Amino acid sequence: MNQLTHLLVPVASAEDAHTTAAALEPYLDGIEQITAVHVIEKADGAPDKAPIGKRQEDASSFLEIVETVLRPTTAVETRTVFATSVVPALFDEAAAVGADAIAFRARGGSRLIRLLSGDSASQLVTDPELPVISLPKPTDDS
Repeated sequence: MNQLTHLLVPVASAEDAHTTAAALEPYLDGIEQITAVHVIEKADGAPDKAPIGKRQEDASSFLEIVETVLRPTTAVETRTVFATSVVPALFDEAAAVGADAIAFRARGGSRLIRLLSGDSASQLVTDPELPVISLPKPTDDS
């Protein structure tokens, strides 16, 4: 079996960036490239949630966190993507950059919240186009 060398890592917020980078850090042996992606979800015909400039600024700061934590040991590329649906956009980006897998840290929330929000984690792991790795919760030791 081939070893994974290039991971696409979705990042949703500053907190998610810190948690995901910390969870991924212990598993970087053999990983040559990380592509961190923030998807700015565009409302399909409806008003956007916030001004686009603010959302791009936020995306840059989220991605910079991942870059700062992981760059000392691994090459990191960052991308901001605009899409009406997050999960298909992640698989499209993974294909575009030649990633071997998508590595993500599932975010919490009640079942009702996940149901109402569309639960991206479930969508990622249901019939994926390439391997999807769910990272464990980082421990205080990591």
